[in-house]
Amino acid sequence: MRRMDLKLASIKAGNYKPADFILADAKDGDMAFGRTAPGSVRGVHREIESRYKTRADHQEAMRDLVRADLVDIMLMSASNAEALVSEGLFDGSPVTPAVRMNDATDIWGLMRGAPYGKRASHPFRTAIPARVRPYADLGLYSITFTNDIERDLETLEAYNEFRAESSAAGMRHFLEVFNPNVPTGMDGAAQAAYVTDAIIRCLAGVTSADRPVFLKVAYNGGRATEELASYDPSGLIVGVAGGGRGTTRDTFELLWQAERRGARVALFGRKINTVEDPAALVRLMRHVVSRDVTTVEAVRIYHDGLSRAGLRPDRPFDADVEVTEAVLLGT
Repeated sequence: MRRMDLKLASIKAGNYKPADFILADAKDGDMAFGRTAPGSVRGVHREIESRYKTRADHQEAMRDLVRADLVDIMLMSASNAEALVSEGLFDGSPVTPAVRMNDATDIWGLMRGAPYGKRASHPFRTAIPARVRPYADLGLYSITFTNDIERDLETLEAYNEFRAESSAAGMRHFLEVFNPNVPTGMDGAAQAAYVTDAIIRCLAGVTSADRPVFLKVAYNGGRATEELASYDPSGLIVGVAGGGRGTTRDTFELLWQAERRGARVALFGRKINTVEDPAALVRLMRHVVSRDVTTVEAVRIYHDGLSRAGLRPDRPFDADVEVTEAVLLGT
């Protein structure tokens, strides 16, 4: 068993401890951002340049974190999973390879100049479970509820089809649920409650053979996270998405708040991929979850490490230690 499965077993048995918290690096950005997914090239002092890294750079960043054994899951596109699994990167590794299995129209809206994200999400799937299965037995499937009966019915029917096809291929999955990508007429608290109810409702008719192994949801504040996480702690394990990069304090604060409100998984993409020193950041994420350091102390340690290595931070410490994401300022 890989480390993710051991941790899931502990959580499901009701024996969770901070060491069981699951960290995933979401390097599936080529399914959303296109050419900009690998991030910007950084100079010798890690200063950001006005050109983008290559696919080879992106794959090397994945190798670095897997070989350093810093995460529990490496989430990739099918094409990158095929390349890295085939070369033996995960042979004997405790890190679980995972593949993004769909790329709905709201995800396509993250490309430069693309208008899709402004329209209600339509389901779409590029990856084929039977083709992915030789490289990974864990996939990510994402859905977006929009409070529009026709769009949501289309989304639910596509998810039903995916579960049947995935099961036939011998794959398991975790479920990502985005917040609505179009106006719903609800305020923040009401929309968070709507998303929570939609998640529970859409899985109530799914038996254990086809249920997701855990969830990946937006952090909609402590109360919303606790409400969802407390519903079925052993059967519906909640993970949080990272969202945009924010400050380094935002990264640590999101992790700290979510874990204490019941989340047991964090899947961060831009919050890892776009920073000056991803490995150092992930190591400190572990310490924040383990409650060895506060979020402020973690930012200070991170900046001290950059200074010792002669690396230029993207923000001065005084700016980077601020909480800037509104959802983290509430309760």
